[in-house]
Amino acid sequence: MTEAGLTMLNRTADSVARATPEPLARKVRGISDKGLAWLFISPTILLLLAINIFPLFWAIYLSFTNYRANRPNEVVRNVGLANYKRILGDQDIWIAMQTTAHFVFWTILLQTLIGFTLAWLIDRKFRGHAFWTTIILVPMMLSPAVVGNFWRFLYEPQIGLFAYAISFVTGIPATQIGMLSNVSLAPWSIVIVDTWMWTPYVMLICLAGLRSIPEYIYEAAEVDRASNWRQFWSITLPMALPFIMLAVLFRGIENFKMFDMVNLLTGGGPGSTTEVASITLKRQAFESWRTGYSSAFAIILFVAVFGLANIYVKALNKVKQR
Repeated sequence: MTEAGLTMLNRTADSVARATPEPLARKVRGISDKGLAWLFISPTILLLLAINIFPLFWAIYLSFTNYRANRPNEVVRNVGLANYKRILGDQDIWIAMQTTAHFVFWTILLQTLIGFTLAWLIDRKFRGHAFWTTIILVPMMLSPAVVGNFWRFLYEPQIGLFAYAISFVTGIPATQIGMLSNVSLAPWSIVIVDTWMWTPYVMLICLAGLRSIPEYIYEAAEVDRASNWRQFWSITLPMALPFIMLAVLFRGIENFKMFDMVNLLTGGGPGSTTEVASITLKRQAFESWRTGYSSAFAIILFVAVFGLANIYVKALNKVKQR
C-alpha cells in the first residue's frame, strides 16, 4: 500500500475512533480477543441457525398436523402420530425405500471400486498422471442439471450415441435400446450416470489416503521381501481403509437423498420403477399437497439417515483406532 493510502486509512480510523461514544469505546476496549471474535461471527451463526434449525422444527411441528400448503386458511388440526402410522403402513413408501436402497448400494459399490482403482493407478505417478487426473475430475465439476440433460441426450434411442454404441457391440437395433423407457434398464441408466459423475470424488478421497501412507513402510516391506500383492493387502488397503469408508459415508448420505438426477432423467418413471424416496416426498408435498404427511416422511428419512450414519461413524472410528 502506498504512503498516501496508509495516511488515508489512519485518518479514517481516527475519525471512527473520535465518533465512537466513550461508554461504547470503553466496553470495546475491555473485550478480549475471543469475545471480539464471537462478536463478529455471531450474526453469521444466528443466520445459519435460522436457515437450518427453524425449518427442521417447523417440519417436526407440521408432521403432527393435517396442514396442506394449498389450503392456508383451513383450520390446522393436531393428528398426533397418524401421519407416521400411515407412512409406515404404506406399501408404496416401502417400495420407494427399496428402490432407494438399490440405487445407494450399486452406486456406492461401483464408485468405490472404480474410484479406488483409479486412485491406485494415479498414485503410481506415471508420465502424464497430472493431465489424466484433471480429465477424470471434469464430471465432478459439472452441474447436475448439465449432466442430467447431457446424458438424457446420450440415452435417446434415435440420435443418442449411447444407444448406437450398444447397438454396435451387441447388434441390437438402436431404436430398441430405450434406456430411460425400459423398466429393466431405467434404474441402471441412473446408476451409470451417478457413477460417471461422482467416481472422481471417491477417487480424490482414496488418493489422499494413498498419499498419506509413509514410504518407509513400503521400504521395510521390500527389505522383508514382501511381494507387491502382499504389500497391497497388508499395507495399502488397511491404511487406506478409513479414507475409503469416509468416501462411502459421504456418498451414501448424498445418494440416499438423490433427487435431481432421477428427476431430470426419468422423473421416477417408467411407472414408478425409479421412484426413489425423494421423488415420493416431492409428489406428496407438491403434487398431492399433503404437507403434514410429507413432513412426517421427511422426518423419518432424516432419522433413518442420521441413525445409520451414527452407527457407521462408530465403525469408522474403530477402524481408525486399529
